[in-house]
Amino acid sequence: MIEHIRTSNVQRFTGFGTLYDESRPTAPQEMIKILTAYLGNKPQTVVDVGCGTGLSSFLWLNDAERIIGVEPSDDMRAVALAKWENMNKPEVIQFVKGLSHELDLPSNSTDVVTCSQSFHWMEPQSTLREFARILRPGGVFAAYDCDWPPVIDWEIEQQYTKLTSLGDKRAAQLAPKHEQAHKWNKDEHLKQIQSSGLFRYAREIVFHNWESCDATRYANLALSQGSLQSAIKLGAKELEAEAAAFRQLVGKVFAGEERSILFGYRMRVGIV
Repeated sequence: MIEHIRTSNVQRFTGFGTLYDESRPTAPQEMIKILTAYLGNKPQTVVDVGCGTGLSSFLWLNDAERIIGVEPSDDMRAVALAKWENMNKPEVIQFVKGLSHELDLPSNSTDVVTCSQSFHWMEPQSTLREFARILRPGGVFAAYDCDWPPVIDWEIEQQYTKLTSLGDKRAAQLAPKHEQAHKWNKDEHLKQIQSSGLFRYAREIVFHNWESCDATRYANLALSQGSLQSAIKLGAKELEAEAAAFRQLVGKVFAGEERSILFGYRMRVGIV
């Protein structure tokens, strides 16, 4: 059962790596400051699991001696590798194919493990056991996510939620049960860390970040949600009209200008 879920969760992100990379936010520097403070020094090795297109991996380039981005989706990892090549292949960072519960890394070899917008796609207890195995004593695990939708305008946010909820509904209706992706509840991340018995300290930290955004990017933030992409791929053509209407509303509110939007973040931390 779990293997079916893992396969379906990986396949969910096929075909829209570029859209994802161009739209999604990069976590703020506060995340690095917090984790480095908990570690007590600059990390030698950071492992970013479920790294997607590398947004959350490249963030560490100046703040870690070695960064390993782990991503099972070939489409997502290809975008990360293309960016790496355009940066003249910095040796400090590498991207590998892998799953969260079976990392090809030695025990006690890692200072920080992160999951950016990804831990809810992983079976939590087998994943946490693997993270605890590769972390050095005193090492830090952090699962962090931003709240959707980003703050901008109540009508846009209302329609964003309506559109993505419809995507969830249609994807569930159209996909065969054994092919449906499964998300674990983000609100239980901290409980999963605490109940694993693998971490001597755990807590949740909330912070936020303002970003500049235009209408195209804001609309694409909604369209980069996996549920919408899955439903459209499965034949939910009516979502294309809903997406077009959403894009039109966003364009009207932005009126050709860039606006500041606010991303709220929730980070669940565990110290081994």
